[in-house]
Formats: sequence, C-alpha cells, structure tokens
Amino acid sequence: MSGRMSGRMSRVRCLPVGPAQLTLVTGPEEFLAERAVAEVRTAARKRDPDTQVIEMRAPDLTGGVLAAATSPTLFGDSRVVVVRGLEEAGESAVTEVLDGLGSLADDVALVLVHAGGARGRKVVDAAKKAGAAVVACDEVKKRADKLRFVAGEFQRASGGRRLAADATEALLDAVGGDLRSLAAAASQLASDIEGPGTLAAVRRYYEGRAEVSSFTVADAMVEGRTGDALLALRWALQTGTDPVPLTAALAMALRTLAKAVDAGGRASAVELGVPPWKVDAVRRQARGWTPDALAAAFGAVAAADVEVKGGSADPAYAVERAVLTVAQLRGR
Repeated sequence: MSGRMSGRMSRVRCLPVGPAQLTLVTGPEEFLAERAVAEVRTAARKRDPDTQVIEMRAPDLTGGVLAAATSPTLFGDSRVVVVRGLEEAGESAVTEVLDGLGSLADDVALVLVHAGGARGRKVVDAAKKAGAAVVACDEVKKRADKLRFVAGEFQRASGGRRLAADATEALLDAVGGDLRSLAAAASQLASDIEGPGTLAAVRRYYEGRAEVSSFTVADAMVEGRTGDALLALRWALQTGTDPVPLTAALAMALRTLAKAVDAGGRASAVELGVPPWKVDAVRRQARGWTPDALAAAFGAVAAADVEVKGGSADPAYAVERAVLTVAQLRGR
C-alpha cells in the first residue's frame, strides 16, 4: 500500500470502502459508521490475515500515542488504526491527529470517525484534502430512504435477489425504523427463503412481531370484524405487546380511515400517508363508516389512551373495550 495520498477526494455513501490507507467516516448514523469501519478492517485482513486492529478514542489522544501506532515498525506489521469520537476531540487531540496524517507508514490504514458537529472539523477538512476515502453516514430519517435501505440490505444479503415493493413496506412496518434491526431482519429473511422476497414471506416470518400484532388488531377493528379483532388483541397482549403502542396503532388506523372517508374513497397514497400497496385496503375499510361513527370511534380510542397511560388499573381491559366499541360502530 503506498504511503502517498492522491490529491483527489473519493466520496462514498455508506458503501464498501475498500483498502484505502486513509478513510474518513462522517455522520451520525451509528450503524452505518460501524459497518464502514468493519469493511475497512475486513479488507485489510483479506490482504493480510495477521493485520492488527488498534482502537482509540480521539478525546484520549495524548503524548504521541497515535504517532506511535501509525509509525513504521521493525517487522512491517500491517495495522488498521481506528480513531473514534473526533467530534469530541480537544485541541491537543486534534493537533495530534493532524500531525499523524502526513506520516502514515505504508503498512497502516487509518480510519477517522466523526459523528458530526463543529468540533474536530479541522481533522475532517484535513483528511479530505489528504485524499481520504469518505464514507458519509447521514442519518436515515425519511420513510423512502428506509425503504431503499431495506431493499438494499436484502439484495446485499441474498447475493442480488430482489425484495418486492410491498414486501419491503411490510418489513419496515413490522420491524420499525431502527437500521440495525432492519438490516438483521432483511439478512435473516434472505437466508430463510429462496428466490425473491415476497409479501407472503414477510408476513409468514414476521407476523409475530409486536408492531404487526398492533396493526392486525387495528385492521380487524376498523373493518368491523369484532371477533377477529378481539382474538388478535388478546394474542398480542399475551405475547407481550404493550397497551400503549396498541392504542397508538388504533388511533393511527382511525386517522387514516378519516382521511379516506373525507376524500370519498378517492384519496391517493400520499394523501392517506400509507404505502401504495395499502391504498385499496384503506378504501375498502372506509366503506360503511360515517362521520358520526368515526367521531364516536375517536372518542373511544382517546379514552383508552388516557387509561393505558396511567388512568386505569387495568389498561388491557381499557384497550379491549375500545376495540369492541369501535368495531361495533362500523355500519352505523
């Protein structure tokens, strides 16, 4: 590996970074940052299985410890030196890292991790000027970005197989927004099935998740399927689903239903705030609901919400009463 740095910066967005001698990992998304560091480590050990990995915290750098770790050794041992927490580094630590950028031994790969903010920016700017491979791990907030992440994780784990759009939506709804959990779920699904990922596969493997249980209860409730709603509710409570997210799911279902009723069955996915594959189901659920019935349903769920958050000695019964009341309001 050459000790010379290219004057041109290469920018990567949370993709495998390869065996760069200097890598800068920036951004607050911890899971993606961890993956970026792991990929540098894996690439180095693929070239040399005996590569030593040295972990450091930027705020703790004193007395030339980084220089010692990145200087040439008598036997030329390969090393990956990871410096984390640059966003917390003081002036002395920043100076130590800046001094080390220009004197990396040929057998050293240096990884600098900065989670964001103004502190430690001198190191970020200097690393970019030095030609670092930059891995931008921006926070993944929007649903569309998380859907792309899920689809990409399945494809990555399965060797190129695709996850259907409705299956991607269902997996996100089932697992929630945590990237680490989503990556694990997509990887597990890829290993459990053959061929492309389908909605049926996601439902088969994740129907027991708490979030899925909540939405199953809500769907049966707004469709007026009283028996199914109560059975699903009791199963959800028995398997550990907390009443608080249950009432939140009920309220969300009613808000979506109200939008559909108000639009006369013509609302789009964007207007309803649901994935495209769920639009037909929401429109179907809206049939048989009147504004007065919806108002009464909102009142029942609001009362349950107050009770499960501390106003009742039996929150499970409060949710059950709300589900029963709402399910019986459809068609009135």
